[in-house]
Amino acid sequence: MNPAIFHHIHWLAVLVAAIAYFALGAVWYSKVLFAKTWLALTKIDASDPNATKGMGAIMGASFATILVACIGLAILAAYLNLGLFSQGLKLGTLTGICFGSTAISNSYLFEKRAIGLHFINGGYTLLGNIIAAVIICVWQ
Repeated sequence: MNPAIFHHIHWLAVLVAAIAYFALGAVWYSKVLFAKTWLALTKIDASDPNATKGMGAIMGASFATILVACIGLAILAAYLNLGLFSQGLKLGTLTGICFGSTAISNSYLFEKRAIGLHFINGGYTLLGNIIAAVIICVWQ
């Protein structure tokens, strides 16, 4: 890979995309959507004080991994010269399904996790990739 590709990345778009992806998680895993089901499937007891221990570090690491994913999306968008909403939609769908959701499901198969977790976490990854890719592609 040519390091010059980093000169074609709109870094503010990457940051905004990462914030949007992360914010989606706040809604996705809230009581409004999937919190109750997700907690039941993961067998996490939300009333246990230890359940929230280290949450700041977890949130920080989560944002960092999302930021890395958004940098990857920006590299792909720049390399493929993508700049339209429809192209961002396609890029996000492709990466969300082919890389994000399948990686989650592959791990979950070996961990024998509930099928519902595949859909909740895979759906978040897919939609997060779509939102981030659209932001990155449109904001060139």
